[in-house]
Amino acid sequence: MTGPRLALAAALLCSCTSPVADANSWWSLAMNPIQRPEMYIIGAQPVCSQLPGLSPGQRKLCQLYQEHMVFIGEGARSAIKECQYQFRQRRWNCSTVDNTSVFGRVMKIGSRETAFTYAVSAAGVVNAISRACREGELSSCGCSRAARPKDLPRDWLWGGCGDNVEYGYRFAKEFVDAKEREKNYVRGSEEQARMLMNLQNNEAGRRAVYKLADVACKCHGVSGSCSLKTCWLQLADFRKVGDLLKEKYDSAAAMRISRKGKLELVNARFNMPTQEDLVYVDPSPDYCLRNETTGSLGTQGRLCNKTSEGMDGCELMCCGRGYDQFKSVQVERCHCKFHWCCYVKCKKCTEIVDQYVCK
Repeated sequence: MTGPRLALAAALLCSCTSPVADANSWWSLAMNPIQRPEMYIIGAQPVCSQLPGLSPGQRKLCQLYQEHMVFIGEGARSAIKECQYQFRQRRWNCSTVDNTSVFGRVMKIGSRETAFTYAVSAAGVVNAISRACREGELSSCGCSRAARPKDLPRDWLWGGCGDNVEYGYRFAKEFVDAKEREKNYVRGSEEQARMLMNLQNNEAGRRAVYKLADVACKCHGVSGSCSLKTCWLQLADFRKVGDLLKEKYDSAAAMRISRKGKLELVNARFNMPTQEDLVYVDPSPDYCLRNETTGSLGTQGRLCNKTSEGMDGCELMCCGRGYDQFKSVQVERCHCKFHWCCYVKCKKCTEIVDQYVCK
């Protein structure tokens, strides 16, 4: 986002200073279908006013960049999917609870889990917008204009159509951070601490995508001789981004707000987190039992692994409450054979397996 458009967007955001309730979030764009740009008239404000979960600043950005909204929704969906994969074997498994708040009341607590969710969601937007630029889906951006890497061999061509991670990063920063920056909280308050925490984790998510983007090349030449290569900037698979952010989750720093309105370490013996690190301001709630106040869904009814000693094991997953055993029928493809030419034919095998669920 460059030039007068960026200045206009910034001015619009600065004009919004009233606190916004956290009940709704732009994450809801993942749960509600968004019309493709060709389905509505560009500049028609009703489209943005009808989208749920947007803050005033985000709604104004929507009016400027309506065609981006489809891809913001796609980014949010990929983030939710990745969050659920990374925490599939944990007591908190990133479950979505409704179409509005998406993750429910548990996001009101500034915990490690909330930190990861904000980071991976911001990363999802960078990822989706960067790819949309490369694929020509957005009128305000195109292929990456990243400078040629200094270590690239001289005879290799630089300039294939790469993922525009620079634009994706800038737009995601404007859109995702808008909800936090338009708030005006008392210096040193718990609300300000949570705002700064969210901004820190949003940035960590964006930087994870930027950091993992790398050079990809394609060979040219007679009979695959690879006498010439064309190279471009390419985003990493989003699973790698999720893996990196999960590592950041495991080493997230506990923070508190100072009187000066800055986040500081709870334990001064540790190193201050960088912009690539996750931070949290509240301890995690007890995810063992269902609690309407905190939003915890509990682990009752969750599948567990009887033989595992990890978090997916029945002892830890069920929080010592015990578990029930039942048998289930699983049908899988088996005895597959390749037939000339050219298909694979398989049989269906039925197997009865023991499964365990938490009491």
